[in-house]
Amino acid sequence: MKMGNKAQAGFTLIELMIVVAIIGILAAIAIPQYQNYVAKSQASRVMDEAGSLKTAVESCILDGRTTIGTAAGQCDPGATGSTLLTGATQGTAVLPAGTGVPQVAITAATGAATITATLGGSATSQLSGDTLVWSRDTTGTWTCTSSIDVQWRPTGCTANNP
Repeated sequence: MKMGNKAQAGFTLIELMIVVAIIGILAAIAIPQYQNYVAKSQASRVMDEAGSLKTAVESCILDGRTTIGTAAGQCDPGATGSTLLTGATQGTAVLPAGTGVPQVAITAATGAATITATLGGSATSQLSGDTLVWSRDTTGTWTCTSSIDVQWRPTGCTANNP
């Protein structure tokens, strides 16, 4: 009596376990790399958002408006809300819930200024609470310092001196 040869249909348990193990290994590598990418991109975004206020601050200093506010003769930096920042508005902008803006300070006597962005809101947990500061010295030169960890800190920004 001849037994019929049946072709195998489907995968064995061992083959399925190997596939699951490979997917697990790939996920273990990919997820942390993606989180690092998100942290780097958020830090760069905050650097750009805070840096965009430099022009408005320069204009205020050149016009002699060194008090931050919205009254006549005061400097309104015109910051727009960011979901990555904390900080109340200093100008006319109405901020949606869950957003903040960089905080601007100008020293009237010297023309020095700072733009301080504090990360919070929907920023990744690696960055929450860190600051990024654009500082203008009396000669008009802007520099960036930050408490963001070196692995996520944007290029062109140095470490804050504690």
